[in-house]
Amino acid sequence: MELSAARRRSLLPGRGDYAGLRRSWRIDLVAGITVAVVALPLALGFAVTSGLGAQAGLVTAIVAGIVAGVFGGSHVQVSGPTGAMTVVLVPVVATLGPAGVAAVALLAGGLLVLAGALRLGRYAAVLPWPVVEGFTVGIALLIGLQQVPAALGVPKPEGENTAAVAVRAVVDWGGGHWSALAVVAVVAAVMVAAPRLHRALPASLLAVAVATVVAELAGLSVTRIGAIPAGLPTPSLPQIDGDRLGDLVTAALAVAALGAVESLLSARVADGMADGEAHDPDRELVGQGLANVAVAFVGGMPATGAIARTAVNVRAGARTRAATIVHGLTLVAVVLLLAPLLERVPIAALAGVLLVTATRMVETGTVGRLLRSTREDALLLLLTAAATVAFDLVVAVGIGVALAALLALRSVAASAAFERDDLGPVDVDATLEHALIEEHIVAYRLDGALFFGAAQRFLLELTAVADVEVVILRMGGLRVIDSTGAMALADLIDHLQRQGVTVLLASLRPEHRGLLERVGVLDQLAHANHLLPTIDEALVHARRHHLRNRRALAA
Repeated sequence: MELSAARRRSLLPGRGDYAGLRRSWRIDLVAGITVAVVALPLALGFAVTSGLGAQAGLVTAIVAGIVAGVFGGSHVQVSGPTGAMTVVLVPVVATLGPAGVAAVALLAGGLLVLAGALRLGRYAAVLPWPVVEGFTVGIALLIGLQQVPAALGVPKPEGENTAAVAVRAVVDWGGGHWSALAVVAVVAAVMVAAPRLHRALPASLLAVAVATVVAELAGLSVTRIGAIPAGLPTPSLPQIDGDRLGDLVTAALAVAALGAVESLLSARVADGMADGEAHDPDRELVGQGLANVAVAFVGGMPATGAIARTAVNVRAGARTRAATIVHGLTLVAVVLLLAPLLERVPIAALAGVLLVTATRMVETGTVGRLLRSTREDALLLLLTAAATVAFDLVVAVGIGVALAALLALRSVAASAAFERDDLGPVDVDATLEHALIEEHIVAYRLDGALFFGAAQRFLLELTAVADVEVVILRMGGLRVIDSTGAMALADLIDHLQRQGVTVLLASLRPEHRGLLERVGVLDQLAHANHLLPTIDEALVHARRHHLRNRRALAA
């Protein structure tokens, strides 16, 4: 495969990655340090849970954070160890050991680079919303179950099934040892209370520090992290065992698939939160691939884009990739200077942090809206969550997407009908009406089906409108819409209104109104009067809005 020169340049770093750094470097510096404070306990916790040890988590957060930050397709994405990857790695560590994990990271990284070069990043956009939420719920359940042995202070029982291991840990505990649970309770209390005292407090790090001090002063009998080498590991070549090549390839495929899905979803979330340039999905895959190749040589673990850390980075005001680089360098300072202090941290404190993190991963409001939207979407969410717990993440996503495709095709087939339409002939694509363009008013007629397969294209096309005051979305020709399409519509309305564009909905079908209300689309409209029964009334309203704007400017 040979890439054109322009294509190669689009996948590599450039000066444009740091546009505006002279103005934003102070904000980026603060954001990077803030993210490092949040990332520290998570990196330790995920690495200990996976069975690789605390140093692997720190090294991964440093190396993957910097490499993916420099080479990735998002300006604000922060990469490192994640809960979803930990779920995949636990059985890999059990069967292949730490050396095998390094080989898996190397192979998976190569696959991700290849996927980016083949421009496969765009296909992650077709993941239906119920599948993504079900995937998240299942991951949260697995992360919580993984913490049960450490939270109870008992050795982790043998076995690969997370739920069964958690049950055996409860049996082994038998209610006789409460020190670890006390540490977990302290962590949970601090993490709940800290944001209420001040939103800027690093709740997870503060919770771990308080729990460590309490354990020391009270003389609690708890297992601690133990020795962490005060320095960075010496790079070494991963060893690939020919006898286990089949297992290595299978694990690498799973890690690469999960890394692609989680990183691209995280980058999409970052796009929605930040006002800057949208991410390049293909370059993001290349960046994540190079990050995993790099961690393979320093004893790390596979990494992905991390939604929680990325969100912290954006909220802290990050503008360029300098923030992610600062995050990695701050963690280098922690490894070099504070390793002896980290050795005293109780394992149960990290379990407490991850239990609270798992709980917060599930957005109950969003899940509730999905469960109320349609029976099909509720089924998708519940089935994906159950498959995530029962099987693995890649299988769960595959099952969810396959079922979503079948349900969507059934809906499209059921909606196929030939009937008289007063709005004119039905087109396959949305039709831009050029009338009133001199008044900065445009209307789109949405025809056919707006479901998960078309939602991303819909967003990309309609968010590109420029020099417009009013956008009218003519909904009468829209025959099929699912919850993912409805969420895309809500995102579009929010995006346009934040750009100062007024959005009007016209000719909404009665059978679609209930879904749009339940998902929150109508709540996004700036005013209840922006939902009009006909296109003629919408055009009159748009003209009135245009005239008001002209008078306001003249005044």
